[in-house]
Amino acid sequence: MAHGTLERERAGRVFQLGVRFFLSAALTAGQTAGGAAPFALGWVAAAGPGLEGIAALAGAFAGAALFLPFAQALPFLAAAVLIVAAATALGGTWLPSRPRPVALAAVGLYVTIEGIYILQSLSPWDRLADCLGASALLGASAWLFFPLLRGGEGREIVDGLIFLAGALVTAVEELEILGFSPARALLCFLALLAAYDRGPAGGAAFGLGLGLAAELCGSPLPLTAALGLAGLAAGSRQGRNRAGAALAFLAAAGAAALAEGSPLPLLPEAGAGTALFLAVPGRFVAGKRVRPAIPPAERKDRGEDHAPWRQRLDRAAAALRDLYDSIGRAAPPAADENPAIVFDRSAEKVCRGCALCELCWQRDYTGTFNAMNDATPYLLERGRALAKDFPDYFTGRCVHLQDLLAAINGELSAFLLRRQYRRQLEETRRSARGQYAQLSELLTATAAGLEAAAPAMAEEAPCRVGAALRPKEGETVCGDTVASFRTDGGLWCLLLADGMGSGEPARKESALICRLLQQFLEAGVAPEAALKTLNSAMSLRGADSGAFTTVDLCVFDPAAREAAFYKCGAAPSYLKKGGVVRRVTGASLPVGLQGPPPDVTRAPLAPGGFAVMISDGVADPAEDEWLLNLLAGWIGDDPQDLAGLILAESVRRERLRDDCGVQVLYCPEAKVKEV
Repeated sequence: MAHGTLERERAGRVFQLGVRFFLSAALTAGQTAGGAAPFALGWVAAAGPGLEGIAALAGAFAGAALFLPFAQALPFLAAAVLIVAAATALGGTWLPSRPRPVALAAVGLYVTIEGIYILQSLSPWDRLADCLGASALLGASAWLFFPLLRGGEGREIVDGLIFLAGALVTAVEELEILGFSPARALLCFLALLAAYDRGPAGGAAFGLGLGLAAELCGSPLPLTAALGLAGLAAGSRQGRNRAGAALAFLAAAGAAALAEGSPLPLLPEAGAGTALFLAVPGRFVAGKRVRPAIPPAERKDRGEDHAPWRQRLDRAAAALRDLYDSIGRAAPPAADENPAIVFDRSAEKVCRGCALCELCWQRDYTGTFNAMNDATPYLLERGRALAKDFPDYFTGRCVHLQDLLAAINGELSAFLLRRQYRRQLEETRRSARGQYAQLSELLTATAAGLEAAAPAMAEEAPCRVGAALRPKEGETVCGDTVASFRTDGGLWCLLLADGMGSGEPARKESALICRLLQQFLEAGVAPEAALKTLNSAMSLRGADSGAFTTVDLCVFDPAAREAAFYKCGAAPSYLKKGGVVRRVTGASLPVGLQGPPPDVTRAPLAPGGFAVMISDGVADPAEDEWLLNLLAGWIGDDPQDLAGLILAESVRRERLRDDCGVQVLYCPEAKVKEV
């Protein structure tokens, strides 16, 4: 089962790299009038460092060979190589983990390369205009592609997909069938889809962006004004009847095209785009699902007041199901030992120094083997060895028979104890899995029939989180995993897990621990209870391999302004307020090793304070004076900057002798609107 899971993960990894490669190559076909390919460069920039960036870069090379002449391919490939090199060089900092610096860096590198060609060009002003247009498309591409390749929220992913589709469509925008362009019809469909989801402002922005991209890539029609005005009109119908939004879009597109003096070529394409929009099932159109708020009294009458409690119980049931599955996905227990090991170890103790050792174990090995083999059933049935269990030719020849019998009985006792332990462990594992499955079903059934009142939600807390990871030198995957989330009760939870060893096996274990613990906490289970349950389950799961994972959990209560640290074998954490730094330590064992409950330390976290969590690869707990000084002297207020600074300094000092993970929670002094 584990081998099959690993094969599926490898196949998924290859598929992801293949998508990056082929889309990078395809996006190279979308070129501006001057021969630039900004969409492909934006895709390469958003892919980031590592294998993902290399796959996108390889796709850019393939696309350049297919779609670009040699003179245009040189600056394109030079910019792509510089973008990937910069992302790799800055991989240990926070810069490649945010869309804005990625987009700005990509534009800066592209302008640097193009500047050399502009200065050498016979018509620099024409090339400068194309460079500025391509730079704008490059920055927008990197910004909008970033959530697709690095993970983002649902709406960010939708925006990225719409822009990606538009970028691919521009590559075939000049293809016409009897004067009709399918590509422009698809652009109208995408603009209408975005407008109906995003409203007037978003619709106008997407329409202008798609139209400008098409015009910069050589569209013979003035699409910018037409799609911008049509997006604005269709967005005004957000959440209403789709037919009304489609008619508004079509009318506005026709009016804009008429003002430009060329209505006929665009109207059939706008009509085809609106027809495609109306043909899309309603569940795929976000605006269709917008509903007015239901008054509390009506919600109570309809039974919707109980939804939060049902969600909590459903989450708890899902967490227990995953725990049940994780025990089942563990490596299968080793097969029972061969009883021959009893005789091997006994002979090692007694026969090695005997004068007849060569006779018994070499020249007459078959007879000795048969004697041991024939005696095995009696030993296992009785639980001890007697001289009568062995044939006369063997007992008559053995000069150390009593010593050999004593050694066999000692090894046999240990063998039987090990067998009993393994069988009891397997029985306990099956029993625990059954209990988790039954409890999951009970919670699911309870959630379905719950009639309790909904819990009161805590007020929004203006906290910010930053994180940074770096694998051990020589590894491509970091064995540490970080996670941060907010529960329905308003608690901020930060997780940092460090799997045993390094590389992919350690990453899988730490990611599993973080995922299961997050599910328990989001379901409303108390942290100590969640850690105890997880520790028991992981002890059963790793009983044969002896694997374990350190867990560092920080739970911040904004209402009480208090942070609680739960440590299971984790490195120290740090609380910083101004120039004062406090170290938080623990002595409990990691998850997967049965031991006392986790160490819990509660401390106030005032506005303007930081909570810093690190794995043991960042700093030696006995030699962390440099980290204390760095925290005391740091005067910034961005937790991502602080996480990147700590990791960069750790790499310089510790030389990546282990996986490194840093996570920082910041409680601002003034309320900040989250984006």
